[in-house]
Amino acid sequence: MENEELKDDLNFNNRIPLDDLKESVEQIKSELRKVIIGQDNFVELLIVALLADGHVLIEGVPGIAKTVTAKLFAKVLKTDFSRIQFTPDLMPSDVLGTSVLNMKISDFEFKKGPIFSNIVLIDEINRAPAKTQAALFETMEERQASIDGITYKFENPFMVLATQNPIEQEGTYALPEAQLDRFIFKIKVDYPSLEDEIKIIASHHERKGEAPQSRINAILDTKSLEDYKNKTQAIVVEEKIIKYIAEIVSKTRNHPHLYLGGSPRASIAILNTSKAFAAINGRDFVIPEDVKRALIPVLNHRVILTPEREMEGMTTENVIEMIVQSVEVPR
Repeated sequence: MENEELKDDLNFNNRIPLDDLKESVEQIKSELRKVIIGQDNFVELLIVALLADGHVLIEGVPGIAKTVTAKLFAKVLKTDFSRIQFTPDLMPSDVLGTSVLNMKISDFEFKKGPIFSNIVLIDEINRAPAKTQAALFETMEERQASIDGITYKFENPFMVLATQNPIEQEGTYALPEAQLDRFIFKIKVDYPSLEDEIKIIASHHERKGEAPQSRINAILDTKSLEDYKNKTQAIVVEEKIIKYIAEIVSKTRNHPHLYLGGSPRASIAILNTSKAFAAINGRDFVIPEDVKRALIPVLNHRVILTPEREMEGMTTENVIEMIVQSVEVPR
């Protein structure tokens, strides 16, 4: 009798139907692989952030397809897309919009800025002054904008994909830690491997000048996306998993190698991200491996190394791995 019960537990049936979600995620990945080569982890993290209803900061040197990947990711969604190139002379009104005098009605009329879209790509976010950055981060947090005393709410979905260059810091305005915390992920994009670079060059040659966007088809509409987000929120998280997340984040606050640890917002981001990882794998419950996958993209911009460890060449990823090793995995 016990063996039969155990067998039933192992051959569980999902309480939340996730087959359609998992299939859509695979279709998105397959569609993007037509053009984007060697960035499977990057693409998966974008999908997870979308399901977790978060914004993403993408960091990497120029020319490694950060902007192209973000644009093509927006293309696979049947949603509105806008792009804003941040520059040192960009004003908040250039992002939010402004009131313009309409001569026909002899009154001011609000013209919405490019931030009023579903997927918004911000190129080189650290090039705009602090005032413009602050206006952007307010909209990211509140999902609305207040102009001339009137509040304009954004339509769902609303996701900001921001890129920044880790080199060429001259003339840039570094994002403060409090503003970095608005991003659910910071994704560090590296150079491709030699094998992937050969495929990238060959793929570009085969396209013969054809725009990469022309190869990508839209997969997911707004209604389905909202349904998938609701299913993701309903994923089961056991108490021992919640305790596991709390213990890891708590250890970042008193670790000798860290000057600043993660906040409760980081814990919630790990929780939401873990649910999304479970959902895209067709599971309606979170396991410790989902939590582990969420840790580095969620924490690497929220924790700060002590100056001594930074000078030694240690990274936040190293410390996060050390903390994971020191916390007992729930069974």
